[in-house]
Amino acid sequence: MPRTFAIGDIHGCLDKLEDLLNKIDPGAKDTLIFLGDYIDRGNAPAGVIDLLVELSSNTNCIFLKGNHEDMFLEFLEFGTNRAIYFANGGEATVKAYLGASSSNNLLEAIPDSHKKFFSQLRLYHEDNKYIYVHAGIRPGLPMHRQNQQDLIWIRDEFIYTPTGMDKKIIFGHTPFSRPLVLKDKIGIDTGAVYGGVLTAIYLEDETFIQSFSG
Repeated sequence: MPRTFAIGDIHGCLDKLEDLLNKIDPGAKDTLIFLGDYIDRGNAPAGVIDLLVELSSNTNCIFLKGNHEDMFLEFLEFGTNRAIYFANGGEATVKAYLGASSSNNLLEAIPDSHKKFFSQLRLYHEDNKYIYVHAGIRPGLPMHRQNQQDLIWIRDEFIYTPTGMDKKIIFGHTPFSRPLVLKDKIGIDTGAVYGGVLTAIYLEDETFIQSFSG
C-alpha cells in the first residue's frame, strides 16, 4: 500500500535525515513531501541535497521551498542580502559548496543537479486532505490568493489563528520541542539543527516518526 509522509526542516543535518529515512524505509510507491529548509546552519547542507536528489530517483518526492532556500537563491542571483543571509546560517552553505570545489565562484561550485533541485522547488502542495507548506498561510485567504512571503515566512498570525480552510495544514519553519497538533494544522519542525529531532508525519493516521536527538 502506498504511503505518504511529510518531513520537517532538515537544515543540513544529514545524519538525522539518514536516520529518519532508514526508519521510514521509503519504497517506489511511497510519497515523501519535504517542507523546505534543507540548507543553512547545519554542517552538511550539500550532502543533504545530494541525498535528496538521489532519493528522488527512486521514490516520489515533492520538495517545497523554505525561506532559507529563498534567501540562498537571492544571494546567488544578487548577493545584496549577504548580511541577513549569513546571520541566518547561510555561511555554512556557502562554505560547504566552496570547500567541496576547486572554484572560488559559488555559482560554479554548485553541481548542476543541485541547481536543478533549487530551481524546481514548489511553494505548496495539496492533496485530498491536506495542504503542505513551509511556514503557513494567511488565514482566511484561498490558496490562489496567498503570497510567497507568507508561505515561507509567516509565524504567529498563522499558528494562533484558525485557518478557515477545509483542509488541515502541514507546516514546518517554526520549531517546537514536539510536534504541534491543532484541529486545523500540524507543525513538524522539531528543531533538528538545535539538538532536537527531525520529524516525519505519516499521513494515513497522523503518527510521527523521528530521528535521534542531540
